[in-house]
Amino acid sequence: MEIIIRKFKKEDIKDAVLIWNQVVEDGRAFPQTEFLDEKTGMDFFEEQSFTGIAYSSGSGEIVGLYILHPNNIGRCGHICNASYAVRRDARGQHVGEQLVRHCLSMAKDLNFRILQFNAVVRSNTAALALYKKLGFVQLGIIPGGFRLKDGSYEDIVPHYHLL
Repeated sequence: MEIIIRKFKKEDIKDAVLIWNQVVEDGRAFPQTEFLDEKTGMDFFEEQSFTGIAYSSGSGEIVGLYILHPNNIGRCGHICNASYAVRRDARGQHVGEQLVRHCLSMAKDLNFRILQFNAVVRSNTAALALYKKLGFVQLGIIPGGFRLKDGSYEDIVPHYHLL
């Protein structure tokens, strides 16, 4: 699938919230447990350093998004963090890879020096393989760092990428 990634616009809110909430509902990647509505979603997406929207160049449909923001403040404010969401029916078509590549470029443009992922869930093998392919460095394993929907705990694998 050929996609184009651009900055979030207000008109994107319905699709962006739907896609974000699909990942929250899956309960296997995002730490959030609360769903967004159009108001909370607008506030959330607009407060990021950058929210990227991926849409199909053929159909124009939004198929994914990412958020990019500082991971910390002050002396660690040069480190950013990001989250990626791909619409369920578009997964497995390399949309996530295009989102991560765009994010790496945007983070550098915004003068961040490091992109850090705090909590990649160990069972998210597609994400782990992608991050390895793109040159991210694995920092170790935090045992039981993520609570799944069923109440069990899964390890998390922090990563970073020098920009």
